[in-house]
Amino acid sequence: QVQLVESGGGLVQTGGSLRLSCTVSGRTFSSYAMGWFRQAPGKEREFVAAINYSGGRTKYADSVKDRFTVSRDNARSTVYLQMNSLKPEDTAVYYCAGSSQTAVADPRAVQYDYWGQGTQVTVSS
Repeated sequence: QVQLVESGGGLVQTGGSLRLSCTVSGRTFSSYAMGWFRQAPGKEREFVAAINYSGGRTKYADSVKDRFTVSRDNARSTVYLQMNSLKPEDTAVYYCAGSSQTAVADPRAVQYDYWGQGTQVTVSS
């Protein structure tokens, strides 16, 4: 059984930084594409960032490009989301996701089979 556990969320002021981590257990992490998604209250879940199986390719939503960086450490079965220059509109529950269907960085939620429980990120103005 694949399990994804996120950590690193919290409360931060506008302009601050946070780093989210997602550790995967149960399957061959290094063959999975991984993604980060978020959902704000009253809004639909949206794509944030994705990374291919090796870490050599990434994709970002326009709203976070140049502020967020996704990376992975296959030896530790962990994917990271470094978030800088945070804004109040970044406030959401952030979810990591793993795909056994694709090894490429894919922004489509339907491509991801496994999801974490989510971690809250709150950016105060």
